[in-house]
Amino acid sequence: MEVIYREENIRNSRGVEQFTCRWLPSSSSPKALVFLCHGYGMECSNFMKVVGVKLASDGYAVFGIDYEGHGQSTGSRCYIKKFDNLVNDCTEFFQSVCAQPEYKYKRRFLYGESMGGAVALLAHRKNPAFWHGAVLVAPMCKISEKVKPHPVVISILTKVEDVIPKWKIVPSKDIIDSAFKDPIKREEVRGNKFAYQAKPRLKTALEMLRTSMNLEASLSEVTIPFLLLHGEADIVTDPEVSRALYERASSKDKTFKLYPGMWHALTAGEPDDNVEIVFSDIISWLDKRCDASQNSTVHENAKTFIGMQDNLIAEAASLDMKTLNGKKKSKNLTSFGKNLFGWKGRRMHHHSAM
Repeated sequence: MEVIYREENIRNSRGVEQFTCRWLPSSSSPKALVFLCHGYGMECSNFMKVVGVKLASDGYAVFGIDYEGHGQSTGSRCYIKKFDNLVNDCTEFFQSVCAQPEYKYKRRFLYGESMGGAVALLAHRKNPAFWHGAVLVAPMCKISEKVKPHPVVISILTKVEDVIPKWKIVPSKDIIDSAFKDPIKREEVRGNKFAYQAKPRLKTALEMLRTSMNLEASLSEVTIPFLLLHGEADIVTDPEVSRALYERASSKDKTFKLYPGMWHALTAGEPDDNVEIVFSDIISWLDKRCDASQNSTVHENAKTFIGMQDNLIAEAASLDMKTLNGKKKSKNLTSFGKNLFGWKGRRMHHHSAM
């Protein structure tokens, strides 16, 4: 299926100009809407292009926004003053899309990778009833015990964060080397001029830490249906973090897939065969939830039409035809009602084009 790609700059509630983009199926109305939440230091137009194209090719309308200071949005590079700003900006943009007439009655899914998983979970928390599901790829929702800083270290850094908030003083390993298995794709990411590849800023690192700890303490409050994906060999976010989310979440509809031998960047850093496996699982999960919705809608519509039919039959049977011809009731009027639109009684005939 041919895919239409569009870009647009918007201005958020704080006056910051942000980059947005979308991938749309060209030949049909979309099955549903998917909203992208990208990871730390990344962006949507290039890094998440494969996600947009894959899902749009399968009939979904896909929308992305670069966080403040990320990608093509304005602001200090990869500086997160308040994590809530990211969540609020995404929520405002996503809801503005959903309010458009052509999308108003479409199902709505969040899609978050790594830090974007935290953004997606917090967006869900703001309005749980608004979202129909989420795809979470190696989400940042808990700090692994293996890397959690000592409370004393956190205390010291917190005391100076407002003095030197933007200083790139936080030591970190090369995330690209650790996250992307395929060497060619690894170099493509290094060549992405919109991706942030310097050391994390102090305030940013602390905001991410606090957000992770906040989510960890409230995993049981997650109620959204979700598909949770993680590479078993991921050393950027511990797979046990995802397992904790799966086990503690209150969601009735939840699926956890752990991929042996795969790394952190499941959709952008694995060999093509592995990427196809991951996308097959994602699209299958989304399709089932869209199909279930359509079946439910058809069932409700059928119940409504049958109820209308029964009411018409009852009214026809009770009419006194003397008011029409002054002589007698029509024996055929009830039969007319029963045969209305080709229905007889409560029997309903389904026609298929297949």
